[in-house]
Amino acid sequence: QVQLQESGPGLVKPSQTLSLTCTVSGGSITTDSYYWTWIRQPPGKGLEWMGAIAYSGNTYYNPSLKSRTSISRDTSKNQFTLQLSSVTPEDTAVYYCARNVSWIFGPWGQGTQVTVSS
Repeated sequence: QVQLQESGPGLVKPSQTLSLTCTVSGGSITTDSYYWTWIRQPPGKGLEWMGAIAYSGNTYYNPSLKSRTSISRDTSKNQFTLQLSSVTPEDTAVYYCARNVSWIFGPWGQGTQVTVSS
């Protein structure tokens, strides 16, 4: 059974870079056809797809966030990482990692709250 778990700091200062890691267990992030995704939900708002890294290592980003977003992976640790630069309070959200196959998302991590504040 594949499980995902997000980790990273819960508080980031404005203008800094937010960095989160998703650790995957029970399956390999290099398995064909799987895309490993970052999604966030700001308070009182809907889910926002941020980007993904494919089984091949190719990356895909939400155009609205592309200039600030980088997704990478460490296959030896079966982890993938989100970096979001130049954060503002508007980046405060619950951040989720999830597996995506043909735009069907699941399983999901439990989510991690990130607050941007000085």
